This record gives sequence, structure tokens and C-alpha cells, in this order.
Amino acid sequence: MATVLAFHAHPDDEALLTGGTLARLADEGHRVVLVVATDGHMDAAPPGREPPRMHELRKSAYVLGVDRVVHLGYADSGHGPLFYADPPDRTRFARADTEKAAEQLAAILRDENAAMLLTYDPNGGYGHRDHIKVHEVGRRAAELAKTPRVLEATIPRDTVERLLRLVRLLRIPLRHDPAELSTRFSPRSAITHRYDVRRYARQKQAALAAHRSQMNGTGRMSAVMRAMLRLPAPLFGLLLGREWFIDASPPGPRRVNRR
Repeated sequence: MATVLAFHAHPDDEALLTGGTLARLADEGHRVVLVVATDGHMDAAPPGREPPRMHELRKSAYVLGVDRVVHLGYADSGHGPLFYADPPDRTRFARADTEKAAEQLAAILRDENAAMLLTYDPNGGYGHRDHIKVHEVGRRAAELAKTPRVLEATIPRDTVERLLRLVRLLRIPLRHDPAELSTRFSPRSAITHRYDVRRYARQKQAALAAHRSQMNGTGRMSAVMRAMLRLPAPLFGLLLGREWFIDASPPGPRRVNRR
């Protein structure tokens, strides 16, 4: 058995993008380590206690069978046209020195003797500045630690288009620019690994449910998450029971995995 380290930007990303894969790896007996760049908090960390979203992350990690959770210590950078100044106690992740952050992650990869790193595609999925930074830092950390396998989580663009049509059908108020989709996520031709994780749909859905603060918000993503959690588990598995990756391992033979 091996150790797999999953590197994510914010609490809840682990469930949305890789929840089924993490549950499957844990179920197969692998050691699973979850590292988040940020605690999801936009302001200074609350004194004397863990931010609520980190507490939710630990609940999600428990549901998925994760063995260890680590926060690199950065603040959420936010998404949208405004890029706020750093809070007084730490740096927003998107402003972090890439080499320094990569060294932090590489130290954990070495300490865990990780055989594989899960990170993000070059577009950072939907283009969030923290997600793009995860890609940059993850790639460099794998080089520093000489991690033999690197898989980048993503979603095929045509699948995103189908999910957006479903969102409109469910009358969830999620606005998007169709032209932007050509620069988000990944073309299907780039994807090398597709995992069927429908068997772990209940765990993935429960991991999402652990992030209560995200569901209770008034934003568009909160509405989407609430809709996903209302789905019966079999339907949730049908819609969200596959996870996709791009093999970004060091040079060597690459193969398509459709399990």
C-alpha cells in the first residue's frame, strides 16, 4: 500500500473534486493525506480557535477516510475582479511566493514518503486564482520532492456543459459566460484517468454535507451545493460519480485509465 497526498485550495474542494477518489483510496488500504493551502477564511484567523471551515474539513476528511489533514497557513484569496489586500496575520495564497509554498508542500511529501500527489489542472478548474496557484505550487513541490506520480484533478468541458444545463433545468440561479468555458477545466482529449466512484457516492455526498457553512450562504455555489445534497444518493452518484485526472507525472509512459 502507498501514501497519496491530495493538495486542495479550500475546505470543500476535496469533496467536490476528489471525494470519491479519496474514499476509494482509503477503502483500498492506502494512507491518504489531505493538505489545504487556505482555511477558507478571508479575514484574520479567529484568535484561540480553529476557523469553522477547518472544523468542517476535518469532519469531511473523517467521512472520506483521510488519515491526516494539514493547513499550509495561507488565507483565501477570494474569487472575482477584486483582489483584496492581505489580512494582518498572513498572506493570501494567490500572492504567496511559489517556491516557498512549494517547499512547504514538498516537506510534507517527503515526510510522508508520498507515492502520488493529487493536484489541479493548469486552468485551476474554473479559474479561481487560488486553484491556479495550487497547480503551480503542486507541480513545483512534486519536482522538489521527486514524487513519482502526479495526477491533476479536472472535469471534461463537455461534462461541465451538461451539468450547467441541469442547473438551469433545476432553476438554480447560476450565471455564467458560455465563452469562458473554453478556458476552464480541460478538453476531454487531455484527460488520462477517469474513475468510477459511484460506489462511494454516499460518502462523497456526506463529505459535502459536512461543509455546512457553505450550504447556508446566499451565493450561487451555496444554492448549487444545497441542490446536490437534496438529490437521492443513486442520482447523486449518477451525476457526480465519476472523477477525472490528467497524468502530469515525470517523463515516462502514460496510459489512459478508464476504471
